[in-house]
Amino acid sequence: MEATKTDDIQLRHVEKDVLIPKLMREKAKERCAEKVEAFNHCCKESGFTMVFKCREQNAALKECLTMHYTNPDFYEECKKEYIQEKLEFERTGIPAKNRKQKLPTSM
Repeated sequence: MEATKTDDIQLRHVEKDVLIPKLMREKAKERCAEKVEAFNHCCKESGFTMVFKCREQNAALKECLTMHYTNPDFYEECKKEYIQEKLEFERTGIPAKNRKQKLPTSM
């Protein structure tokens, strides 16, 4: 039997407009990790003056994140990942974050 194609899945409004964009934000932060780290480091080093001192790092981070948020291919990639997780949840009843946790080696 052929697996269900992700293109055939009907998504609810909340999935398209909230849950998939949330996944996009998480994945974009991972892909922009170097810029996130640079901005965080600058903020820690600058204290109250971070608003002025970290403009360059903030601009680079925003540019990286925006590049991902506005990329239709990235949206489709995240949509497919979301649908796969949804189908796996429907099949197993186990949420994705629980499936990714390591099982204890001893009780």
